[in-house]
Amino acid sequence: MDIRRLDRLALSLTGEVVSRVKPEHVRLATPCPDWTLYGLLRHLVSQNQGFAASACGAGEAWAQWHDGDLGDDPAGAYEASADEVTAAFAEDGVLERRFALPEVGEGFAVPGRVAIGFHLLDYVVHAWDVAVTIGERWEPAGELTDAALCVAARVPDEGRGAGAAFRRRIAFGDDAAPGDRLLTLLGRDPSWTPVPC
Repeated sequence: MDIRRLDRLALSLTGEVVSRVKPEHVRLATPCPDWTLYGLLRHLVSQNQGFAASACGAGEAWAQWHDGDLGDDPAGAYEASADEVTAAFAEDGVLERRFALPEVGEGFAVPGRVAIGFHLLDYVVHAWDVAVTIGERWEPAGELTDAALCVAARVPDEGRGAGAAFRRRIAFGDDAAPGDRLLTLLGRDPSWTPVPC
């Protein structure tokens, strides 16, 4: 699995839907209970910057993961952060480098290949969060869904719930589409609809 190529596809998938966000959308509630769409977009920018810093050995500081600024152009801020993290992930030796992920736990670090898998998962699923919030379609490529499912299946159940990165898993039927299985593995309800602010 070429995790870096797939991660670029995930960033592109998210970027396409972020480019359709209009100013009147940013106050909408999202499937992420703690965030309006503005907060979710800021999270996407912050995470890209945090992962880029971690790829360069400077990801231990919390500020690296929370200082994303949307300015007056959320789509432009997203694209700039996507370019930053893509460049960081393209560096030689990054797949074996240790990535600090302080949001998981103090002192927590994983090899780059694993960290990029987490990043890919986050952006495939957040693309759905943004898309469903603004009434757009979410159609990840099959290989992208498959890769995200492989990562999601390994996310432990411990520590999930309110305030955590993921909610508890939701049961799904054997005939559920791969995209719906992915969403439910991370505690999202595929039938979620937005509630206007």
